Amino acid sequence: MKDSIQKAVVLGAGVMGAGIAAHLANAGIPVLLLDKKPDFLTEEEKQQGKTLEDKTVRNRLAQTALNDLKKQKPAPLTVEENLYYIDIGCFEDDMFRIQEADWIIEVVVENIDIKKKILAEVDTYRKEGAVVSSNTSGISINKMAEGRSEAFQSHFLGTHFFNPPRYLKLLEIIPHKKTEKRVLAFMTNIAENVLGKGVVEAKDTPNFIGNRIGTYGLLITVQEMMKEGWSVGEIDSVTGPLIGRPKSATFRTLDVVGLDTFLHVAGNVRDKVEGKEKAIFDPPAFMKEMEEKGWIGSKAGQGFYKKVKGEQGSEILELNPDTMEYQPAKKPKTPSIEEAKRANQLSDKLKALIYAEDEAGKLVWNMLKPMLLYSAEKCASIANDIAAVDDAMKWGFGWEAGPFETWDAIGVERSVERMKAEGEIIPAWVLSMLDEGIPSFYQGPYSFYHQGQYIEKKRNQKEISFQTIKDSGGVIKKNAGASLMDLGDGVAGLEFHSPNNSIGLDVMQMVDHALEEVEANYKGLVIASQGKNFCVGANLMMILMEAQDDNFTEIDLVVRKFQRTTKNIRYSRRPVVTAPHQMTLGGGAEICLPSASMQAASETYMGLVESGVGLIPGGGGNKELYLRQMEKLPKNAAADLMPIANKVFEKIALASVSTSADEAREFGYMSERDDVIINTDHRIYKAKQHVLHLYEKGYAPPKAPVIPVVGETGCAAMKLGAKTLQMGGRASEHDVKIAEKLAFVLAGGRVPKGTVVNEDYLLDLEREAFLSLAGEPKTQQRMQYMLQKGKALRN
Repeated sequence: MKDSIQKAVVLGAGVMGAGIAAHLANAGIPVLLLDKKPDFLTEEEKQQGKTLEDKTVRNRLAQTALNDLKKQKPAPLTVEENLYYIDIGCFEDDMFRIQEADWIIEVVVENIDIKKKILAEVDTYRKEGAVVSSNTSGISINKMAEGRSEAFQSHFLGTHFFNPPRYLKLLEIIPHKKTEKRVLAFMTNIAENVLGKGVVEAKDTPNFIGNRIGTYGLLITVQEMMKEGWSVGEIDSVTGPLIGRPKSATFRTLDVVGLDTFLHVAGNVRDKVEGKEKAIFDPPAFMKEMEEKGWIGSKAGQGFYKKVKGEQGSEILELNPDTMEYQPAKKPKTPSIEEAKRANQLSDKLKALIYAEDEAGKLVWNMLKPMLLYSAEKCASIANDIAAVDDAMKWGFGWEAGPFETWDAIGVERSVERMKAEGEIIPAWVLSMLDEGIPSFYQGPYSFYHQGQYIEKKRNQKEISFQTIKDSGGVIKKNAGASLMDLGDGVAGLEFHSPNNSIGLDVMQMVDHALEEVEANYKGLVIASQGKNFCVGANLMMILMEAQDDNFTEIDLVVRKFQRTTKNIRYSRRPVVTAPHQMTLGGGAEICLPSASMQAASETYMGLVESGVGLIPGGGGNKELYLRQMEKLPKNAAADLMPIANKVFEKIALASVSTSADEAREFGYMSERDDVIINTDHRIYKAKQHVLHLYEKGYAPPKAPVIPVVGETGCAAMKLGAKTLQMGGRASEHDVKIAEKLAFVLAGGRVPKGTVVNEDYLLDLEREAFLSLAGEPKTQQRMQYMLQKGKALRN
């Protein structure tokens, strides 16, 4: 078989099928998206005089799916131009075209008879060696392939993408009993290295791993709510970040997923199990009534929550399951909740709740206890090991810790003793583990208990863990904000780990030390983070406090220091490669822009957002974004600089943040020397390899640029643009003041159009504007609001 996927076919253009096609397109794989032909004409088609035989009519379902990809939020496509990778057709006309594909993915309705019919056609047309998979959420892979040829079955498996495919990391791969091992290995490689997925191998059981455990845990939570009289809002207040779950917690998650989808998934298990387990997977009557009423969540406008307009503005109401009426949302307050909020580590949060003797503690214990026991009871039948179960829940459901990691966090021995005292039956293998003197499921992050001993977790060689390097003594130097470590092969790595990875003096000092150390002893430097975000910007609290104390001398020193730091990155004699991911804002972007290269995760949201807090970039971001735009100009040719200045002005003044690394390239934050890494776990490895590549090529830092500017006439044009926005109601008076300061900096001040300046001159202008704005009362209001509310204030 081939070692890559040159073309894929997706059969079924529903939300999931279209989403998978979009994700393949994001990865650069050409896709043919097929669906059935319609059996009726729309009113528009009738008016156009079309018939059911017209090609546009026959392809309507696939074309509609393609059109919807451009409208959906969150966007399935990293950039809209990826649509060009997707071709369309219909089953009746184009099924023969699957013989062109290396991978055929069936994503039709969850009905085994329909799936078997489609797969029989696939068996007729698929070429030798082509892989066929089903994106079922729980239908048996083995039953689906009954009656198919030996060649088909040996190349058939389940590939269960989680929705939305672009954003959720989990891909459950479920081999057929006759799937060749090399096919399984090939698809695992494609999923991890091409599609950026975290792969978990699941066994062919109802709902596989993620949905089996997740649905069980959610239904247990609903039962506890009804038993103890908790409200929807109270449950969500406790079952979110406090216990290591997403902010959407329990019922907001259900509203996003859709109650209809959830009930289908629950029913899939209920219909295949017996006894106590069957009862658990039978949702309560009020949820079935909600489905009958059409109250299925966000897509219907109401579910467990409903947004209404009142005298005080919009209000979110919660459903009362007893009365089936909506009421104001409630949030509980107990000593254990307050203690958990003060804790920094998940283990401390969980212990504060679980071992508390108040109502919240009882709720969390009664919710987690059965989920832990169920995970241990079912683990061997649904997965190959406990690590697969934990990874499935983290990657598919956004849990901070999987069931067995959670159990370790609360103390296995202590919790098991409590379970025994409460009359629970503990799975024999857990008792055996404890009897053997093994107190935890994990020994470090990559060693876990399996059949009587700890074994090493299989990992992709492209995954580099900063924590593992630090644990093995690889730290060169560290302070509160960052750590410098040896990544091996002559490459150093700098990790940000300040609160929110914000940039303060400690981070700047460590960057400068890292550059000195690397120039003396290493081939190059990787700057990255393995926290939630790369960096959310400069230390805003510090700037606000100094501004309120009128200590502008101190602010000036800090801004000068940051400017020197980013210049040092640009002119380092060894290559500095940054590896941003997720939020890369303000100062975080300013660290990346002067680097020799960015190896950015596909999900990188980059922007110079300082205008949102009443400032402009102060660490060289204005100059660096302008220089990156100038890189695109043809060499030795006169060029109109105004379009460049306008684009930079627009992106900074409007605080534009890219929705992907691909869009960051469109915005001008990234250029040809930068790469997009679709698997975020591989970006540090890729950055390290790029450092070595640049070093071997004989890397030399760029020469100091001569920078032509648009001068006073260009400044006037940019200011006019800001005034136009104000007149249209899209900018406040203070927005215009910020924009005018920005225009003055980008234009090069009071100089004629075409004047050539150096970067220190532009940095001086930038710093002066930054200090001036920091003294503005409305800017200080914006900074304070951002620190308190976490969002921008328009004043």
